Amino acid sequence: MKSNVIQIVDYSPGHKIYFKQLNYQWIKKYFTVEKEDIKLLEEPQKYIIKPGGAILMAKNGGDIVGTCGLIKINKTTFELVKMAVDEKARGRNIGYLLGQAIINKAKNLGASIIRLETSSKLIPALTLYRKLGFTEIPLNKSEYKRCDVKMELRIK
Repeated sequence: MKSNVIQIVDYSPGHKIYFKQLNYQWIKKYFTVEKEDIKLLEEPQKYIIKPGGAILMAKNGGDIVGTCGLIKINKTTFELVKMAVDEKARGRNIGYLLGQAIINKAKNLGASIIRLETSSKLIPALTLYRKLGFTEIPLNKSEYKRCDVKMELRIK
């Protein structure tokens, strides 16, 4: 890592490789890559950005060290997806910075609700989401086999 300064920037097509790498890294470490993962990671422009969502990237100097996406569900509801921080950069508050930035991005896009799905096995992620203000809500059905927790943040 070049410095301690973390910069959060909007996704550009040149970031696609990092978006994929960072997310495949954690998914493969803890779970199995699923059909929905492949769809979002291989075509983020089509499935996340074009329908009205966003992706943010965390930079440390010239290195991309984290990412987080936001899928538009409807006019006021978004889903936080594909948050990942490079293992070598963990412990530096990058996940929290990305979380705060994606919440602000959602507000700017007109969101009043942000939801997410995760796994109860990912204790650091659950701790982060709670720190950002998310609370658990019932999970009816998920696109992912690994997800057994649903959380929501009401904003405005």
